[in-house]
Amino acid sequence: MQAVIPAAGKGTRLRPLTETQPKALVDIAGKPLLSHLLDRLTETVLTEVIIVVGYRGEQIVNQYGERYDSLSLDYVRQEKQQGLAHAIAQAEPLVSDDFLVVNGDNVLGFSPQSVFRTQQQPSTDVTLLTETADKGTARTTGVVVTDEDRRVKRLVEKPDNPPSNQITTGVYGLSTRFFDAYQAVDPSERGEYELPDVINQLLATGATVEAVELDGWRVNVNEPADRKRAKRLLTR
Repeated sequence: MQAVIPAAGKGTRLRPLTETQPKALVDIAGKPLLSHLLDRLTETVLTEVIIVVGYRGEQIVNQYGERYDSLSLDYVRQEKQQGLAHAIAQAEPLVSDDFLVVNGDNVLGFSPQSVFRTQQQPSTDVTLLTETADKGTARTTGVVVTDEDRRVKRLVEKPDNPPSNQITTGVYGLSTRFFDAYQAVDPSERGEYELPDVINQLLATGATVEAVELDGWRVNVNEPADRKRAKRLLTR
């Protein structure tokens, strides 16, 4: 199984640390942010990682080359920042089967093996790793609405009145049906191709989308305070 890591963003909220380097190479507890993520992926049965680069992406390629421990590394480029779904779509030429997506600004305190196992079920088209959040946090991210069996009914992006307290975490399992669904959606009002729109398109065509509850911790590193929190959790 392959993994795709979107790591093309500029990380403007981490400036000045990202003025001369990509966000993926910002130091967290003595090593680059991306290295922490790759360490977690080596704990799974994954063999190949496709890294989506953009802003100062050549630094990432030069840093990691073709291999990281047990993982083979490939790279694709997102020339223009047009949303998470657009970033994932750049990997289509290299993706051969079901794959994991882990956002490149995540530091994980767990192995994403549970997402892998669920995505490997023949009936599963998409797996979402979710966590419980307060209403304020839910207003700022993707909200997941499920039925009693944890099957996902729909996703809502940054709702004013969240219909659920379950949110996405930046860890997904996707089948190759994702790429056809991506072609069927339009950019959002922000001019970006939103992952929730693609997943809702899949649901509309009969896809099965499962939710798996986060068992551990994760930090989405966007601001200096997030960097400090990730360091504290990694070194405790």
